Amino acid sequence: MPIDLKCYATLAPLTPGNAGEFPIVDGETVLELAARLAIPHEEIKIVFVNGVTVELDHVLHDGDRVGIFPPVGGG
Repeated sequence: MPIDLKCYATLAPLTPGNAGEFPIVDGETVLELAARLAIPHEEIKIVFVNGVTVELDHVLHDGDRVGIFPPVGGG
């Protein structure tokens, strides 16, 4: 069950090489995915799945498009 994964800004270096076809297991949540990627949950501000904001307990599905964003600042 692959997903299309993108990590943005300071999390971009943690994007795996197979991000376009990143394998997940049945019932895996965003939080579990982040743990596998070694992204501390404190470093996650927003997660989009298929263009919709979701919580970390959201269960992922085959073919989902996932974007993970850290807190960002600017002015």
